[in-house]
Amino acid sequence: MLLLFGRRAACLISLSRRPVSLVKLSLVIPARNEDGCIIQTLERFTKVLSANIGSFEIVVVDDGSTDATADRLRAFSALHPEVVPVTNTGRHGFGMAVRCGLPHTTGDAVAIVMADGSDSPEDLLKYYGKLEEGYDCVFGSRFIQGGSVVDYPRHKLLLNRMANAFIRLLFGLSFNDITNAFKCYRREVIAGIQPLIAPHFNLTVEMPLKALVRGYSYAVVPITWTNRAAGVSKLKIKEMGSRYLFIVLYLWLEKTLARGDYHRTVAVPAEEKGAKINA
Repeated sequence: MLLLFGRRAACLISLSRRPVSLVKLSLVIPARNEDGCIIQTLERFTKVLSANIGSFEIVVVDDGSTDATADRLRAFSALHPEVVPVTNTGRHGFGMAVRCGLPHTTGDAVAIVMADGSDSPEDLLKYYGKLEEGYDCVFGSRFIQGGSVVDYPRHKLLLNRMANAFIRLLFGLSFNDITNAFKCYRREVIAGIQPLIAPHFNLTVEMPLKALVRGYSYAVVPITWTNRAAGVSKLKIKEMGSRYLFIVLYLWLEKTLARGDYHRTVAVPAEEKGAKINA
């Protein structure tokens, strides 16, 4: 599907894909009281990435854990220098932890990964391949052909589908899994979607929607999500409804009223003028 958000006639905007070789991939993993699964998650990702990607780093943000998460991270990172432990000493929350970790990344692209083992390192390789094709962002969907969910709580699944349907309708999107945190962005996209303001899980909506509203291209690939085997989910649905709605409406207002003021503007050759986002 071809989508074009808020284009200004006076600007030359390149939304076409250009193959760009990536050198280093950064992961940001927020972790709060995840001592039951963080090491298994790190072992899976370091094993797969070491075998397939030349240079990577994993920035793990301890977000005020009261269990042994911090101790486990220090011990693991001592044996794996590609793992960078960071402590969020400020306000806590999923969004705050991700925002704390982003300045510590040094890669050419950044992926947000959950600490609970729900995301697949093999799917991250798909993301990396799409970025190398020239896309600015890569989003996974659990709800397209080839995607799947394992042990997804039924009530959360229903709320997820309702929230995504609302966002798709409001923004005119074909992409159907905007609320999932597991996504990948080129470094220039991370810079272009600043400032990030969501302190909680609503950051999972702010980042991709802001990238789309501001004119970055994206690809969608099928992914598999597996429910955590240990620990407790930190997402409290009853606390998040108004926060998600705020972020969605905030970005809808930017898309509708900002008249492209925050849209990326890049001079491109004449033959590429008028290119649209390739979804």
